[in-house]
Amino acid sequence: MTTSRRTFLGLSGGLAATLALPRASTAQLVNKHAEDLRNGEFNWFPERSRSGPMLIIVSIPDQLVHVYRNDVRVAASTCSTGKPGHGTPTGVFKILEKDKHHHSSTYNNAPMPNMNRLTWSGVALHAGNLPGYPASHGCVRLPLEFSQLLFGVTHLGMTVVIADASSQPASVVHPGMVLGDYARHEFEEIDVVALNTSEGHPDHANSTSIVVSRPDRKVTVWDNGEVVAEGGATIQSPDQPFGERTFVLSGHDKGKGHLHWFGFGHGNADDEHAETLQRVKADPPVRNAIQKRMHHGMTVVVSDQPQTANTRTQRGFVVLGEGLY
Repeated sequence: MTTSRRTFLGLSGGLAATLALPRASTAQLVNKHAEDLRNGEFNWFPERSRSGPMLIIVSIPDQLVHVYRNDVRVAASTCSTGKPGHGTPTGVFKILEKDKHHHSSTYNNAPMPNMNRLTWSGVALHAGNLPGYPASHGCVRLPLEFSQLLFGVTHLGMTVVIADASSQPASVVHPGMVLGDYARHEFEEIDVVALNTSEGHPDHANSTSIVVSRPDRKVTVWDNGEVVAEGGATIQSPDQPFGERTFVLSGHDKGKGHLHWFGFGHGNADDEHAETLQRVKADPPVRNAIQKRMHHGMTVVVSDQPQTANTRTQRGFVVLGEGLY
């Protein structure tokens, strides 16, 4: 994030004139907490955390978009999600495509500036009209100027959570199911370069996702949209629900053998993120596949839903965006 708030204020008028968007809401950069934002307002504080993996969280009940770097919220904005009959799907998605000057192929070539695509069926983050309530055909509409700033810091493979309930991400420090029970020297053999591949390679960062299904006792590893490994998982108290949770790898302490995550609970998840990681251990072949692909920004999703093709969208929750299936 290199755009300063002062620079942004100087550019905002030009952006609005350049990207003509019919009935676009007038956006306003304000110095307010996310919870105090009014329709059309947003904040932008990149100085709070200038490096590390990012996560975008869309709260449908609050009609707010939160942007986190590590576990620090660096921006927030009001938004407009899907109207009745065209609801925005909830779940954990990856950014599949970016197009600064996109037009809809479904709705009369409507302009969708600063588009970050989440599904190939048409759900995306983009600039649009914000009437103050859910009004889109399923996309997440953003204030024009905020969408411009957001477009500048997103990248392919980045994680976006759309939730019907939200909570503040919580830091977690734990070896977790990624390593399980391991000898200390095994951690020393992990490729530390791989842990840093999300820095300096924005087009390929965050491409690895691990999905843990409690009903299936199964771990699946996705890399660049394809399954590269899957196998069993040992889960403590397997009849006790996880809740729906997403973890993003934000750092590591090689000397102590710790991985640093920030976790986000949605749906019926409570705040015991660390306890959830401790309950899961992947079988050795899957764990080895994970270790080879570890990088800052890697996503782990734990779910109380099975991973069969017919139930991945059970209760409207998409474990990973359709582009990965």
